[in-house]
Amino acid sequence: MTELFDRAAGCLVGAAVGDALGGPTEGWSPEQIRERWGGWVEGIVGPYHKDWRTARPIAPYHKGDGHVTDDTLMTNLLVEVYAEKEGHLDAYDVADLLVPRMIGERVWIPELEDHALPLQRLFLAEKYIALRLHWAHADPREAGVGNAVNCGAAMYMAPVGIVNAGDPEGAYAEAIDITGAHQSSYGREAAGVVAAAVAAAMTPGATVGSVLDSALALAKDGTRAAIEAVTTAAAKVDDWRTAIESDVLREAVRPFDTVADTYRDQGLGARRPSRLHSIEELPVALGFLLIADGDWQQTVLGGVNYGRDADSIATMGGALAGALGGRSVVPAGLVEAVGTSSRLDLEAAPRRLAEVTVRIRAADAARRAATDDRFRRLMDGAAPD
Repeated sequence: MTELFDRAAGCLVGAAVGDALGGPTEGWSPEQIRERWGGWVEGIVGPYHKDWRTARPIAPYHKGDGHVTDDTLMTNLLVEVYAEKEGHLDAYDVADLLVPRMIGERVWIPELEDHALPLQRLFLAEKYIALRLHWAHADPREAGVGNAVNCGAAMYMAPVGIVNAGDPEGAYAEAIDITGAHQSSYGREAAGVVAAAVAAAMTPGATVGSVLDSALALAKDGTRAAIEAVTTAAAKVDDWRTAIESDVLREAVRPFDTVADTYRDQGLGARRPSRLHSIEELPVALGFLLIADGDWQQTVLGGVNYGRDADSIATMGGALAGALGGRSVVPAGLVEAVGTSSRLDLEAAPRRLAEVTVRIRAADAARRAATDDRFRRLMDGAAPD
């Protein structure tokens, strides 16, 4: 097993398992979570509502029992797009390669317990991609304008970081290009930073500190300010339980978050573009990564028990901790249970992506060598000063 595959598997398997663990706690407060399950959630649990088929606002999704959510579905679709193109992606590839998969290829949807089109499971902000690109024929580079600004683009950007392993700047630029088709404002910005953070975590010898440094070096506007505020607060606690009980991370991110404390009751300003705001999920995931010192299980459990958009927080935290630690840091029992329940081979996507990454980076090296040779000849032929 190469280190590339080991870290890619840690990243994508870690993200998928985090997603599955956070699914049932999504949308609820820490207090509601502990009341429902009689304490902290520290593994696979059943749905919040036992009558999940009809209970609002969950129906008809079976969240829990090890089912991955749309975070993993979109991540796997992006891996398929990379495998088909065998090259770096841009917004046009979202229109030409991703959307057709969203609207035309039935897959197993764990939360629906049936084969269906991915579009039938995706949240409205992700359905907007198909609306704008397939039906409205918008320019792919600008199609994300007008969409709700949320974490929908950031949640599936880990593959971009893997393809650009060791190159956070390249990962950031590629993710920003890709997600022009999906998001704008701080939602698009967060997607770039997620990809950059994964690329930094994929670097041999990477640490939590080097990942945070890369994120802060590239993040702009409210996203950077939110990451800085949350990680500063996180540095003062050493356990995710303490962080949740003291509300220290929520207090730090609150000024930047447009979604109110009453998570499901959003005001007029929620998810609107702004240079002053940030999605909540990325800064909080980085906060738990710092508190846990990169430990996969502790990072993910922090996100799971934080509630609110728990599955996406745990997905991002799980991806970063998994990329730092490799495949072995994700407990084998959880991997098997989530894979069985979701009817997914969780290692198939990272294996495929690692293979195509080798070919993409070989092409990059050849292109770079040709460019450097042209520039060398240009300099050799230059007139003397």
